[in-house]
Amino acid sequence: MKYLSICTISFISLFFFSIFSFLIGVIFIMSDFVIFIEWEVVSLNSMNIVMTLLLDWMSLIFMSFVLMISCLVIFYSKEYMSSDYKINRFIMLVLMFVTSMMLLIISPNLVSILLGWDGLGLVSYCLVIYFQNVKSYNAGMLTALSNRIGDVALLLAIAWMLNYGSWNYVFYLEAMKSNFEMVLIGGLVMLAAMTKSAQIPFSSWLPAAMAAPTPVSALVHSSTLVTAGVYLLIRFNIVLSSSWMGGFLLLVSGLTMFMAGLGANYEFDLKKIIALSTLSQLGLMMSILSMGYYKLAFFHLLTHALFKALLFMCAGAIIHNMNNNQDIRLMGGLSLMMPLTSSCFNVANLALCGMPFLAGFYSKDLILEVVSLSYVNIFSFFLYFFSTGLTVCYSFRLVYYSMTGSSNFSSMNMLNDEGWIMLKSMMGLLILSILGGSMLSWLIFPSPMMVVLPYYLKLLTLMVCIIGGLMGYLVSHISLFFFNKALNNYNSSYFLGSMWFMPYISTYGVMSYSLILGKMVVKSFDLGWSEYFGGQQLYNSLVKNSQLNQMLQNNNLSVYLLSFVLWVIVLFLFMVY
Repeated sequence: MKYLSICTISFISLFFFSIFSFLIGVIFIMSDFVIFIEWEVVSLNSMNIVMTLLLDWMSLIFMSFVLMISCLVIFYSKEYMSSDYKINRFIMLVLMFVTSMMLLIISPNLVSILLGWDGLGLVSYCLVIYFQNVKSYNAGMLTALSNRIGDVALLLAIAWMLNYGSWNYVFYLEAMKSNFEMVLIGGLVMLAAMTKSAQIPFSSWLPAAMAAPTPVSALVHSSTLVTAGVYLLIRFNIVLSSSWMGGFLLLVSGLTMFMAGLGANYEFDLKKIIALSTLSQLGLMMSILSMGYYKLAFFHLLTHALFKALLFMCAGAIIHNMNNNQDIRLMGGLSLMMPLTSSCFNVANLALCGMPFLAGFYSKDLILEVVSLSYVNIFSFFLYFFSTGLTVCYSFRLVYYSMTGSSNFSSMNMLNDEGWIMLKSMMGLLILSILGGSMLSWLIFPSPMMVVLPYYLKLLTLMVCIIGGLMGYLVSHISLFFFNKALNNYNSSYFLGSMWFMPYISTYGVMSYSLILGKMVVKSFDLGWSEYFGGQQLYNSLVKNSQLNQMLQNNNLSVYLLSFVLWVIVLFLFMVY
């Protein structure tokens, strides 16, 4: 019981913190109130180190959502990780992860943001390699090294901001519109956000991070690690709207959304399908953010966190029951054997697709209508709507393979809904996935806005979803025909199914060559010429001088005679000249 007690304590404390944070956030949003706290940590002569905290409606509501999902994930882990003797350590890692996220959310200062940012990166590495095997280690290295690029970009931004006298970017947001240097800092922050939110070309780490335990995936892919980049860019949204960066980010995030949607339709691993779905939704958030609608991006960030955490929890319960099997081709008929889990799974899937009056509908429908209303080119318009269709397509394909028909599992396996602790945590998120969207839309957009569009554009979102769902069902139903076609076009299927070869490029390509280059630099410079003329040369000269000094200090007659002769010669030469 001593191992389980830490789960209970964490769950209760995080739950109450979440409710408290949400209520304060509601008060702040109603009264348009912001608190900026400066805590003087050290004061020495004229130098003082100050920790700053920014509490506004955005940080408080996001914090409450992160805490709520974290507390339900910890409660879920109580049963999911019950066979793990070191569950205490696992819960501690999750709490460290959540603490890093809290620090990132409430910091208006780039240095304290870096503390939270790096904390997320390091703890995520520990969580990805939690199941200790070669696959997990490789995935952990890919995750850590991909995120290091963003960390370096953030460090460069911190160094560049030294020109301004303060690291509190809040004071310089207006200056960012026109000043070239601040645009450069914004560009570095955007690069950091792209690595953390796994946009092209840094997308390969996100499906690889599925090597972590499922509760971690539910936390990482819904509200913490991957959303950190989006949240940071929401804070820096002025830079995107006033420079070339908005257009660049729109292209990159649109392609990420499209690529992930295509990849998920070729994937058979349950967790990887949901991971690619996260990548697609991150592309959607980033793209609408790059167009200047930061409140919409934040709205979708919150609603997505709810149903994505639920989706991962349901996937974890299914994998648990299927004897740790993740292949959707071996599933089937789960709706008969696990009705409660299947209901939660289907609600989360429908919320992801944008089913009317579920959480995802309020944000997704509004985003697509605003895109229809905006001044955007045909390519971006196509990416938005086609990617939405692909989302519904892979969701219905997933439901078809796992829920319908009869079980395809190889052995007799008892499937049931008896994991009550897991079910309770899933029920909490189920309620939030149904009610969360409408509640948030009333809070974030209190005065109703009417988007007036032509009839065909108004219905386009719905039509795209229906066509996508039909395609997903048909492709799965006539799968034999589809497989034959896929095998006929093996190269294109392989290209689309492997995220446009991104994992190979980032592992075999970029990382292996950079590591080989690093080895050459170390061999040629650190252990080569610089060693010979630097450390070794200094060492040899010091050794020789100390040996000479030692010899002179040995009370030896020959040394005295030699020194006497030398003195006589010097004296003679001095007298002659």
